[in-house]
This record gives sequence, structure tokens and C-alpha cells, in this order.
Amino acid sequence: MTENLVIYDLKKVTPYLSTRKGEEKLGEHIGLLHQGDSLEAQLLDSDAKYVLLGIQEDIGVIGNHGKPGARNAWETALPYILNIQHNQHTKGNKILLLGHLDFSAELKKIDALKGENQIEEARNITALIDVEVTNIIHKIVASGKKPIVIGGGHNNAYGIIKGTSLAIGKSINSLNVDAHTDFRKREGRHSGNGFSYAFHEGFLENYFIFGLHENYTSKKIFKLLEKELRIKYNTFEELYVRKERGFDFEIKEAIDFVKADKFGLEIDLDAIEGMPSSAITSSGLSINTVREMIFKCKKSKNISYLHICEGAPNLDNEVEKMKVGKSIAYLVSDFIRK
Repeated sequence: MTENLVIYDLKKVTPYLSTRKGEEKLGEHIGLLHQGDSLEAQLLDSDAKYVLLGIQEDIGVIGNHGKPGARNAWETALPYILNIQHNQHTKGNKILLLGHLDFSAELKKIDALKGENQIEEARNITALIDVEVTNIIHKIVASGKKPIVIGGGHNNAYGIIKGTSLAIGKSINSLNVDAHTDFRKREGRHSGNGFSYAFHEGFLENYFIFGLHENYTSKKIFKLLEKELRIKYNTFEELYVRKERGFDFEIKEAIDFVKADKFGLEIDLDAIEGMPSSAITSSGLSINTVREMIFKCKKSKNISYLHICEGAPNLDNEVEKMKVGKSIAYLVSDFIRK
């Protein structure tokens, strides 16, 4: 398989299921891997259209001086995803549950450090995580399937973009629903510069940022965005405060900017109002708005993956776990829905 991949068999999945007489849950029909055959062979053999992958880390977030917690999103979301109703709208057999990339040893190492030593080591390890993410995404996309990647920091956008680009043999586009550009300078890998690295290295072609927050974008970044013809954006304030732009028009503009070629859809949970995340916001998009965006994007034949990141629930807080887990499950269901 791959060094950090933890695969899920029926024994591992069953405890997550809340079965009820007369009902069928997504997890009862979802595809699973088995030990023995290679990952590539099993991917090719599966009839599933989508491949579900978790990433348990927030090392890239720490490397960006951010708040940890994104390591918890996958285990929080998985039970909610598996217990979606299997029906004519959401079908479990459309999904292959790959498992998750486990970076617990690396997290333990980072958690033991402080200050600049922690930041430097976090950036070094993030570059190693990039390799793992790139490799596994390459395998999924090369098999003709669409990854749904959940958890971790937005640093993983780089590996997902690179892996997809390498699998199809050309650069791809990206639509990023985010309060931030994640286009910071290339100073060592972290969650704030995944797109700038992918853009600079030729894996990312057109890049659209939807709902950028003017309060948290520097003058330098705005100047950079304005001079790059392959980057477009709108701001949350244009859409919802000053109402200078209409939502329906803007989502069409965003999709049109990326849909001519293969593209990925990035959902940073920081963009959703009140969502427990690495950079929680009191003013942001509603979960229903993001659901509508996913549904509209997935109608395009060129959409290549869904990446949901930066959710950071406190595992001791049941309300936070429910909000993050259930929200991610809704977003996943909208991506796979007919």
C-alpha cells in the first residue's frame, strides 16, 4: 500500500454504523479495500466513482503559526458520513472507502517542540506529507476515480493538485472557497502557501478564490492577485456586505473560469460562519451556500476532486464534533448526489 495509509475493513467500519430495521446506511454499501492485492489493482477493479480518503494532521497549520485541531476532523466526520441514508439520492456503492493517512508519529514529534524549532520542523515534515499525499492522489486519479479528501490543513491542497496534475499529464485548475488565498510566499511548506507552490511549479493553471475576506488579506497579496491573469477572486464583502456582486452570477463566473479543463474544488471550513476550524470566523458563508456551490460545481464533467479541510473540532466538545462532522457529511453527500 503506502507507508502511512491505514486501510479500513468491515471489522473497522461496523462499530461506526447505527443500524435500524427498515433502513440502509451508506456504510453498509460502501466499498472497502483488503490486504493482499496492490492498491493500484484494487482501485482499477472497483466500480466506485469516488474514493474517500482521510488525512489526520495539522502540522501544516502549525507551520503557518495556526491553531491545531485539524487532525480531528476525519475521525469526527466519518461516522456521520457512514450513517447517511443509502437511497436513490445517495448511494454507498458509488464510494470506495480507502482509509486515512496517519501522521501520529510526526504529530507527536511536533507537539514536543516549541517556538521557532516547532515551526521549522513543522515545515520540514509538511514537505514529507506532500510526498505521501501526491503519491496516493496520483494512484486514485490514474485509476479514473475522483478523490474526496477530508481532514488536515489546507497545505494538502498542494499534494492533491500535484498528484492530479501528474496523473492526467497536465496542469489543472482550482476553485477555492476560502476566506484566505493561501498564496503566501514560498518560505517552506505550510498551510498558507499550498497554492503558491503549486502555481509556481506548474501544477496549477487557473485559480479562483471565492469569498475572500478583505480584513485578512494583505495589500501585498491583493497586488499579486491583480497582476496574475490566471488568478481571479471575489470577496465576501463584495458579495454580502456591499452587495456589489450577485451570488448566482459570481458562482457561474467562478465555475466558468475553471471548468474548461480538469479542476478541483477546495472547501476550507474557515470560510463557513461559526464552523469550528483552524481560523474560526464570526462572519462568513452559510453551510447552505457552500452546499449549493458543491452541487453546481459537480455538474461539470471536468471536476476532478473535492477537498474539505481545516475543520478543527475539540474532541471533548460534543456540539463542535456534531457541527463539523454533520456539516462535512452534508458536503460529501452533495458531491456524490445524482
